[in-house]
Amino acid sequence: MSSDVQVRHESDDHRYAAYLDGALAGFAAYELAEEPARIVFTHTEVDPAYEGHGVGGAIARAALDDVRATGERAVVPQCPFIAAWIERHPDYADLVAS
Repeated sequence: MSSDVQVRHESDDHRYAAYLDGALAGFAAYELAEEPARIVFTHTEVDPAYEGHGVGGAIARAALDDVRATGERAVVPQCPFIAAWIERHPDYADLVAS
């Protein structure tokens, strides 16, 4: 099912949101810090109807890939889900603020 997940950066709402068939399936909320430039992931939520189908992982991957592509901010994984996802995918550890 995760291949059907579409993740969009909804910057006005400060979140990366996942959609399945047009329905909101989950999101990762964030806050921006300017000095130093950071993106703080504060909360990830997946609708119970979509749990266990890779929605959270799709959100994490898309959000972190976007952060990497822009190269403007370091990641602060305050959200336990994002922190654990990065631990399981060490190729993203370089994005974490030191």
